[in-house]
Amino acid sequence: MTCSSSNCKIGEMGRQSFLPKAANFRLCNVSGFTTELLEVRSEDPTLHVLFIPGNPGVITFYKDFLESLYELLGGSMSVTAVGHISQSQKDWEKGRLFSLQEQIDHKVDFIRQEMQDTEVPIILVGHSIGSYISIKVFQKSPKKVIYCIGLYPFLKLNPDSVQQSIIKKLARSSIACAAVSFIMASLGFLPSRLSEFIVAKSIGKSWSRTAIEATCSHLLKYHTMQNVLFMAKTEFEKLSEEPEWAFLKTNRSKIAFLFGIDDHWGPLKMFEEISGQVPEIALSIEREGHTHAFCCTVAGSTWVAQHVASLIKDKILTSD
Repeated sequence: MTCSSSNCKIGEMGRQSFLPKAANFRLCNVSGFTTELLEVRSEDPTLHVLFIPGNPGVITFYKDFLESLYELLGGSMSVTAVGHISQSQKDWEKGRLFSLQEQIDHKVDFIRQEMQDTEVPIILVGHSIGSYISIKVFQKSPKKVIYCIGLYPFLKLNPDSVQQSIIKKLARSSIACAAVSFIMASLGFLPSRLSEFIVAKSIGKSWSRTAIEATCSHLLKYHTMQNVLFMAKTEFEKLSEEPEWAFLKTNRSKIAFLFGIDDHWGPLKMFEEISGQVPEIALSIEREGHTHAFCCTVAGSTWVAQHVASLIKDKILTSD
């Protein structure tokens, strides 16, 4: 992948060595929007894994996962995570809010702009709503994408979920969204050690250092929370529709999903529905006790990376 020096700023996160190799953070201009990327690049990649996050679409949450995946693939494939517009450390877009569809278009534009000139095939990996986005991107880029993996996929509304009902009501209220965003941003003005302590003792009791730092650097920002909630609002509007079963059936040999035991975003009834609609598709259930937010723990990041690496080796490399 190439990017002109005027569009990108490169900084390293972590230690330097070939295997394991540290993920590099950089900014890139995609169709006029400043975009955060986190990547581990192979010198001579046979394939390129493009990761699309959930919502929040803060890619630094996935640093441990991306580095583990690169190592498990033996350094033979480049791994890139592309963040959602304006769910970033700085308010590059001056308060503008971006819908689910705009985030989908952004990922399609990223492939066309940054990956069109390379002959290396792409494997899409998405988490939560990123699984939905990955399928949409797959539809738009069938010549570049050879496989798509959805992790704890959010593909359809779950009417039985109390959490979804609460978030849906919150996201519909501009006043409530502003209030929540203001409270989060207020925590962001505290000294970093204090804000990290508060996060670690509240929502992040079992979280990794990576997840706590990502929360404090990105989520404790007014513009980020506003965009997280606005995107959620548009997700609830769009995912009231049925999944595109025809596309899944046509491409059943190129798509895989991983579900969790107790995940209201990707419930097991969705697993069963896909099994009934597309019986030949590759489906798995994670039974190790990790959560939907697998990237917030080292153990979850490592286990899911192992699962993805095994899928790639079994479904793609052995078929060649």
